[in-house]
Amino acid sequence: MRPQNHVASIFNAFGRPPPNFHPSWVTSVAFSPDGMRVVSGSSDQTISVWDIKRGPEIGQLFKAHNSWVRSVAFSHDGKRIVSGSSDRTVRVWDAETRKAIGAPFVGHNDWVMSVVFSPDGKCIVSGSYDCTVRVWDTETGKAAGAPFIGHTHPVTSVAFSPDRRHIVSGSFDRTVRIWDAETGQAVGAPFEAHTDWVMSVAISPDGKRIVSGSYDQTARVWDAKTGEAIGAPLVGHTRPVTSVAFSPDGKYISSGSQDCTLRIWDVETYRKVSLSSQDADLGTSISRGHSSANTIPNVVELTRTQSPGSVGQVSSMASWLILY
Repeated sequence: MRPQNHVASIFNAFGRPPPNFHPSWVTSVAFSPDGMRVVSGSSDQTISVWDIKRGPEIGQLFKAHNSWVRSVAFSHDGKRIVSGSSDRTVRVWDAETRKAIGAPFVGHNDWVMSVVFSPDGKCIVSGSYDCTVRVWDTETGKAAGAPFIGHTHPVTSVAFSPDRRHIVSGSFDRTVRIWDAETGQAVGAPFEAHTDWVMSVAISPDGKRIVSGSYDQTARVWDAKTGEAIGAPLVGHTRPVTSVAFSPDGKYISSGSQDCTLRIWDVETYRKVSLSSQDADLGTSISRGHSSANTIPNVVELTRTQSPGSVGQVSSMASWLILY
């Protein structure tokens, strides 16, 4: 069966016209720092950059890789985009011209599953199916040292700490790890609690907490300093949790799942938060780091009456995009 346009499916849920761009699976989406643009990567080997208000017509598709685009991200100044691909390369693009900056970054021996810029934009970190994490010099495209070795199975997700000192990674080996960004050495022992693959990791804006989403259908919150799990697992999804994110103010966690739902959790209580059905500005206050006692009595659960294979199969869903 031909894959559906997954981003169109998400936007249709909110009554907006579907953007007519990627003809195949959308694997990754990310906001620009100013919240006005979105970059998307697809299994059709292309990337698109489009305006939130005007839609995708200003961001025509451009061929980015020779295989699936697995991950995309903006730099913190919004001027560059990084992409990772099943063709085993990492590439940097000019966000305005959509032109490649330099040659592909070559070094991984298997699919590049996750990429992100450092806060200062000087480095890029990538996680790969070859079980390693790599740091790259953004300007030269050269690997900054040897690969980070420790995971025993593919690395699915990576994130930089706000202070740039540490890198967090999640893996099919069911663990979360913290690395020294300069030396590549593991910081402490692996975080072990999940009973299945770790699919996604994120760091809170203050760098004190880490959230992970897993194939075991749960999300977990960790103390970034001690590596200890904080509270019980976040339970509610009925299929694997494929993507997690913190809200900009760090007060909420969003989780996306193959059960075709998006859930929001209160970081202090670790309980799901419900939004009233009449809230016309569904989730906007959360996505921008604000909340209202009248519209958020406790987390939101957004459900699509659709079989797995659309929203749930977006492997790197940007949860806050859907709530914007």
